[in-house]
Amino acid sequence: MGSVSKLYLLVSLMACSIVLASAAGNFYRDMDITWGDGRGKILDNGQLLTLSLDKPSGSGFQSKNEYLFGKIDMQIKLVPGNSAGTVTAYYLSSQGPTHDEIDFEFLGNLSGDPYTLHTNVFSQGKGNREQQFHLWFDPTADFHTYSILWNPQRIIFSVDGTPIREFKNSESIGVPFPKNQPMRIYSSLWNADDWATRGGLVKTDWSHAPFTASYRNFNANACVATPSTASSCAAKSKASGNNAWFSQELDSTNQKRMRWVQKNYMIYNYCTDKKRFSQGMPPECATANRS
Repeated sequence: MGSVSKLYLLVSLMACSIVLASAAGNFYRDMDITWGDGRGKILDNGQLLTLSLDKPSGSGFQSKNEYLFGKIDMQIKLVPGNSAGTVTAYYLSSQGPTHDEIDFEFLGNLSGDPYTLHTNVFSQGKGNREQQFHLWFDPTADFHTYSILWNPQRIIFSVDGTPIREFKNSESIGVPFPKNQPMRIYSSLWNADDWATRGGLVKTDWSHAPFTASYRNFNANACVATPSTASSCAAKSKASGNNAWFSQELDSTNQKRMRWVQKNYMIYNYCTDKKRFSQGMPPECATANRS
């Protein structure tokens, strides 16, 4: 990263303050239920949040804070049984036509079939960077931790501490990277049976409604964007061991774990879809992003 880019990054971080991981998450404090007409609920003194979907409507929530870089963890228990046609989305996003976004989406399926975990990265309004996985456990039987680590060098998607995908900063070869737009956390449970399950072949069976997903143990060790503070994420990250995420990368052990997941559980990778990108593969696909 050149000196001009470093200066621009530092300026973009000047409106941030650090939230330390020691602050236990509470959904009353951290989240707003934004739609669903009562189908989203905060329970257990703020320790549990549930979203429900029935035929009239789904539901959703968003974080009160916006973040510019951080390590975001959420434990989620997905819709059990026949969840075909449903999508549970959990993601970071900014707003506007050139928005940035970092996506987890869980595509429901018939009972006994695996969920599809869909990931994507948008930068400057452009996505089309999908990787999809099946999971090595039943994500409906218990809570599992889904994490996004986002720093100026990379984005790492992890499940229960196991990295499944890394998207590196490839600005040096002309690929935009999310680094200037603060993002909120969003989650929603909604009906997408026109495409979600086997390309829309399997429709939602409303006799199983309401469908419910559950959330707990939210944690954001992150830079919270506020308009009034002049503190810098970059400076604080160097001064505090609590902010190791700011320069974190995958060590050799975690690189091997990620390769194991991708070898055994990846079912789609945009970087190998030559039919889709017949005019030429995205430039980042020539790098370790596809490893």
